[in-house]
Amino acid sequence: MSVKEISERIKQLQEEKNAIILAHYYTRPEVQDVADYLGDSLGLSRMAAKTTARVIVFCGVHFMAETASIISPDKKVLIPARDAGCSLAESITGQDLIEWKAAHPGGIVVCYVNTSADVKANADYCCTSSNATRVVESLPAGRPVLFVPDKNLGAYINKVTGRNMELWHGDCCVHERLPATVLLERLDAFPDATLLLHPEANGSSDDRILHHPRAFIASTAGMIDRARRSSCRRFIVATELETIHELKKNSPDKEFIPALRSTLCGQMKRVTIERVLEALEKEQFEVKVEDSIREKASIPIQRMLDVK
Repeated sequence: MSVKEISERIKQLQEEKNAIILAHYYTRPEVQDVADYLGDSLGLSRMAAKTTARVIVFCGVHFMAETASIISPDKKVLIPARDAGCSLAESITGQDLIEWKAAHPGGIVVCYVNTSADVKANADYCCTSSNATRVVESLPAGRPVLFVPDKNLGAYINKVTGRNMELWHGDCCVHERLPATVLLERLDAFPDATLLLHPEANGSSDDRILHHPRAFIASTAGMIDRARRSSCRRFIVATELETIHELKKNSPDKEFIPALRSTLCGQMKRVTIERVLEALEKEQFEVKVEDSIREKASIPIQRMLDVK
């Protein structure tokens, strides 16, 4: 079948099965186009929490579908590619966090949403790149904070909040490829362009980037909004490459230049439109979190959703 035929069949099955398709900005363009809701981690979590659909087809990596299942345990959450993982989420386990907490008694644990349910179950607060700074700023000033697992996002938060959080040494294999040297080279090469940079990037906490007049650091949704509202006509995009698909749809009259062409997440690409159709047809690869973990993990997730 053609992409058009597959898309039409997906829509037909959605009506029959009362299903919603949620997709992350890093998925393939044809998957983004068939989604009912396209978003970053925070937006997707909020949509999973409020949908009335019976079935959620989560087009993303495993921890995202897990989070949706924690938020909406009464829904059937399917993941089209059950082998789609995440280098960042895999950098820490629940047991790792238990041992780290024991070595830092009294510390408040803030975990990035890019973590397994087991890690979330041992955290105090969850956050996304959209609200991480606000979550950390809401914590008591005198308490030590342990941030897991992204060292780059943690370093950025430390810089902008003035906190001195202890950081786990994990990273996103895509954003780790974006040090300040690469970003500065691109800014020099395109003197009329604004840099759109994800705070997971290696160079996000470098003072030369933080204070650069043409650098804008934000979540994926924040980048898309900035490009749409800005009078600038050219942007350097320093995040996962497929984000440019939505940037162009929202701002078709503007130019988007990849900071690097190698910033592709191979795990997200495992989600194909054919696999989305198969997941719906067979209602296969359900993601379910056992109650003992889900109940604990739901607390830091709800705290994340409550931060405005």
